[in-house]
Amino acid sequence: MADQFDVTVIGTGPGGYVAAIRAAPLGKKVAVVEKWATHGGTCLNIGCIPSKALLHASELFEEAGHSFKQLGIDVGAPKLDLKQMLAHKDETVAANVGGVDYLFKKNKITVYRGIGSIPAAGRVLVTPQSGAPTEIASKAIIIATGSVSANLPGIEVDEKQIVTSTGALSLETVPERLVVIGAGVIGLELGSVWARLGSKVTVVEYLDRILPGMDSEVARNFQRMLQKQGFEFHLSSKVSGIDKAEDGSLIVKVEPAQGGGQAVIEADVALVAIGRKPYTEGLGLDLVGVALDERGRVRVDAHYKTSVEGIYAIGDVIAGPMLAHKAEDEGIAVAEIIAGQAGHVNYGAIPSVVYTNPEIASVGKTEDELKAEGIDYKIGKFPFTANGRAKAMLATQGFVKILADVATDRVLGAHIVGKNAGEMIHELVTLMEFSGAAEDLARTTHAHPTLSEAVREAALSLGDGAIHI
Repeated sequence: MADQFDVTVIGTGPGGYVAAIRAAPLGKKVAVVEKWATHGGTCLNIGCIPSKALLHASELFEEAGHSFKQLGIDVGAPKLDLKQMLAHKDETVAANVGGVDYLFKKNKITVYRGIGSIPAAGRVLVTPQSGAPTEIASKAIIIATGSVSANLPGIEVDEKQIVTSTGALSLETVPERLVVIGAGVIGLELGSVWARLGSKVTVVEYLDRILPGMDSEVARNFQRMLQKQGFEFHLSSKVSGIDKAEDGSLIVKVEPAQGGGQAVIEADVALVAIGRKPYTEGLGLDLVGVALDERGRVRVDAHYKTSVEGIYAIGDVIAGPMLAHKAEDEGIAVAEIIAGQAGHVNYGAIPSVVYTNPEIASVGKTEDELKAEGIDYKIGKFPFTANGRAKAMLATQGFVKILADVATDRVLGAHIVGKNAGEMIHELVTLMEFSGAAEDLARTTHAHPTLSEAVREAALSLGDGAIHI
């Protein structure tokens, strides 16, 4: 007789493991199915966590080489120990995935190792690498299988010279010349890591701008900042192929996005970072009748229910931004819904962060979206050049930009370019979660001196005016 569970989660990335951990204390008997040797999915193993370890380490390396002397710290030229930097990354990953193991044990969640598939509603088949398959009976099944890197046709990824984000996190030497295909978050973050460590970075982007989907003013300003850091951009361009030269280097063929003459860029490593696609391979969704949309994502309703009763889906495998924290919130919501509660995610208040230097953090509407929707809005801006703490930290690049409704003063969106922007965005997320006005923020005391004072000043500028500019 098959093992019986109330909830079975396929995939233990941020969405899956959070769903399992939330369902257990709600009185559910929970199982998870994971095909990898470690839990945490892409985010903990080969995505968010290892990339942030390298971003932090490379940022300190760059500061030691360029900023310390101005601060009165003379340590000489820093020496890169890439092997140790990568070891720090691996130790960080191990600590995080180990934490998920602990949480599963703490919450008495049963773990099955192998590829999960759904032969019928209420059934999950677990096929391990070796040995006989195991079948689970489950009242509810949550698909949380995440996403994988998208590839360009005709370009063969070897994760050594032509790499996805996975290979870019484990390069054994610093490439002299790195070509990044795609000017989205992943490409710019990983490009930043290797640029700080000594690579000449060239970015090729099909669109006429970087960071598609983000506020265009933010993107324009940030591109100039990256160019000052040594980045070279080829916008409105596409990569038509990559060849290997006799000396082992890469010949990247680039042409205008709309067609035209071809140019070549020589490189030692090429990073393909054109986005990610939902991963549903091997689940047997077509056989059980789970419907997909035109982009291969699992179709769900407002309660994360698929077209088959008792089967739910969350995270990168459904529509919406492919963000770990979006998946986590959906994991909490679906667990609560299955338990009979009112789980909910406010998609209008999900922050997004680019962990470069300076960072970019955003929540809510962009100015481009408000214009397209015909909403009458006002803008409050404050530069970090006028912030005392930023001056003390040599961190005056960037600004805070808040967008509010003209009639109601309700904050509709916020965008920060600056040091620690990802930590500062959350008071704006909270404000928007409670439908707050710019005046609410402007009248809230902020400690001095802090970078966050710039957020308040931007809010003040939406009223009678900022104080310090």
